[in-house]
Amino acid sequence: MNIQVLPEHKLSSVAPLKQFNMEKKEVELILVKEQNGVQYTNSSVVGSPSSRGCSPGSADDVVRETWGKKLDFLLSVIGFAVDLANVWRFPYLCYKNGGGAFLIPYVLFLVIAGMPLFYMELALGQFNREGAATVWKICPVFKGVGYTVIIIALYVGFYYNVIIAWSLYYLFASLTSELPWLGCKHSWNSPNCTEPQHINGTILGNRTSYSKFKNTPAGEFYERGVLHIHESRGIDDLGLPRWELAICLIVVVFILYFSLWKGVKSSGKVVYVTATMPYIVLLVLLIRGITLPGAMNGIRAYLHIDLKKLNNPQVWIDAATQIFYSLGAGFGVLIAFASYNKFENNCYRDAILTSTINCVTSFISGFAIFSVLGYMANQHQVNIKDVATEAGLVFIIYPEAISTLPGATFFAIVFFIMLLTLGIDSAMGGMEAVITGLSDDFKILKRNRKLFTFIVAFGTFLMALLCITNGGIYVLTLLDKYAAGTSILFGVLIEAIGVSWFYGVDRFSEDIERMTGFKPGIYWRLCWKYVSPTLSFFVVIASIVTSGELRYDDYVFPDWSNIVGWFIALSSMLCVPIYAIYKFLTLPGTFKERTAYCITPEHEYHMVMEGNVRQYKVRQCKRYNYNYSLPICI
Repeated sequence: MNIQVLPEHKLSSVAPLKQFNMEKKEVELILVKEQNGVQYTNSSVVGSPSSRGCSPGSADDVVRETWGKKLDFLLSVIGFAVDLANVWRFPYLCYKNGGGAFLIPYVLFLVIAGMPLFYMELALGQFNREGAATVWKICPVFKGVGYTVIIIALYVGFYYNVIIAWSLYYLFASLTSELPWLGCKHSWNSPNCTEPQHINGTILGNRTSYSKFKNTPAGEFYERGVLHIHESRGIDDLGLPRWELAICLIVVVFILYFSLWKGVKSSGKVVYVTATMPYIVLLVLLIRGITLPGAMNGIRAYLHIDLKKLNNPQVWIDAATQIFYSLGAGFGVLIAFASYNKFENNCYRDAILTSTINCVTSFISGFAIFSVLGYMANQHQVNIKDVATEAGLVFIIYPEAISTLPGATFFAIVFFIMLLTLGIDSAMGGMEAVITGLSDDFKILKRNRKLFTFIVAFGTFLMALLCITNGGIYVLTLLDKYAAGTSILFGVLIEAIGVSWFYGVDRFSEDIERMTGFKPGIYWRLCWKYVSPTLSFFVVIASIVTSGELRYDDYVFPDWSNIVGWFIALSSMLCVPIYAIYKFLTLPGTFKERTAYCITPEHEYHMVMEGNVRQYKVRQCKRYNYNYSLPICI
């Protein structure tokens, strides 16, 4: 008697698929094979099992929440991908790395790595209808990478919410007839504070650019009025949290909680404001920026083409890294969002649309930023390079430029509303990845989503308090470099390997065909299997090799802080090997049987050893309103 377990993607050869309307069910067939052949067969219809077994589930296990409208999903993905880095980092990188020439490696890596990985995560989440951890039922040994990305998303929440709190603080400070960073007459100003109109080459010195001069009113408001960095000697002298920032942080956390506590039904409505508002504000700032004197000089500097820069490997590393971080692959957010899609949703079209919008937004934002930087350079009669900076761009240089415009209060308010909304929907995505990833793995958390959401939000608030102390900027810099640096690139690499080489590109392509009605072309399959993993590997190596000493301006972090930083990075990356070893060692059976279980999708094959009796449990779970005939051949 030969028992053959057919893979789910071969079902079409057994019987045609018939659509029908009923709740998700699972047919579990237990065949006990003893010496005399098949002795007993028991077939029953049960609810969908949890990740730990086949016990009947609750109603929450059977029916998964879906987005209210397709637009809810699209705006959520766009809102997550389009974040502060689009306004903060990309324009500066583009200018620094050859202007228009930088677009060559940027677009190249978008096409061969960014879009394929973006598409992969959307398809993976949509087909399996699970969060970042339990989605790895397709290959159980890789479940550790799910915990890796969940931990990284949690770490990012510790400091990303603080940046949003800064934006909120600036927004409140802008609600006045005279912006507080306009002059040197405030309590936080130092005796060295110099108003912009009095700054000249003699004050700056031969080796100091305008962007490095921190004694401007805008510079001192940021560092002394907001951060109070002058009251700290370094990362080993943090002090107490600033109460003003603590209040702003509480407001941010409450916004996040009430946006997420009811799942995608509530968060899907919030993004109608948070995802669209930045585009309205960006358009207003762009129109105002290009009318300023010197604006065209800034735009020409932004778009100048220096092909010689392409000879520098760092330019290519910056382009690849920016693509990975900008699109947000590897954070588990895209998997979580896509898991609430309808099964037949065209995730291919969504991937192309949303990733393109993200990158175009980055490019367009450069015009709004550099038109104002051109104006700044014109005002102070300096070169563009003297005002172009990454670190203080959105909290020093741009606010200072706004303060000199007619109607400065209005433009300051709309600018910081843009930063606030850019941050909120990205933070919502990160927190949703944590909540969905863990609640899908632990059903008790799903049944108590409101309480669990509050615990996650409150936990991130407590950890973020370290970043709003006098020396909090040093903690934030440490987390920014190590919490989601090499570790997130490592997570993307392992994810690509797990899907492409262990689950298999062919099987994955057939999953997509079952959802969308068409199979991905040879281009996408080649990218998934060879190009994207290879590029991810080189970017991981490059990020390690080019990792220099940690510093904030002129402050060099002590050696122990770098050790702590690598411990933070390894705390997430080690989940991959630790879980793989744990999974393998805790399974029954021989070495070959355990290996087979670890790398075989659970819905295709599941083996349990009970003494000398082998029970083969064939789980063919029909979730998406399709009826499969029983895939057993005896």
